[in-house]
Formats: sequence, structure tokens, C-alpha cells
Amino acid sequence: MTAYVIAEAEHLNTPEVIAYRELARAAVLQYGGRYLARGAVPVALEGDWPEANRMVVMEFPSLERARSWYSSPEYAKARATRSDLSGRRILLVPGLDETGA
Repeated sequence: MTAYVIAEAEHLNTPEVIAYRELARAAVLQYGGRYLARGAVPVALEGDWPEANRMVVMEFPSLERARSWYSSPEYAKARATRSDLSGRRILLVPGLDETGA
């Protein structure tokens, strides 16, 4: 079953964030993930969206692969480059099975 990782964070363009993006991208690809949206500014159809925040949506072939990516030494290296992780959210969402259930 496909799994999605959805991340939200304030948009920053500091050297540590640039390093994070490069390392995180390599880790995502290594664990079979792909970006569906990266650095996107969502259009809030209901509710509010903080103007400074961006969204990332990744697809992984399974929940197991997404969890493996998140707990991997490669992604840990990316996370270690950032000192500003407290204000973001990362969600793991299971996709629907082939029957749509």
C-alpha cells in the first residue's frame, strides 16, 4: 500500500536548510520515495494557511519504506543539519488499497 509523507514548515533559505534539502532529497530517493510537491504554497480552501509556511508531499511504495526512510541514518544526517525543527510538522498517511477502501 502506498504511503504519503506530508511536511509543513516555515520557509527559510539559510545555508543549513539548503544542506538539509540536498541530504533529505537523496535519502528520499534512496528509500524509494518521490516528491509530489516540494516547497509548495498551498491554497487554503478552508481555514487558514500561514503565509510563510511551505508544504512537501512525498510518496513511498509502502508504510514500511516511509518509516525506514524517516528512521534511516541518511535522513538523520539531514535532520542534524537543522537547528529549527521544532516548528514543523511531518505526517505519515497510509494510502488506499487497490479497492479504494
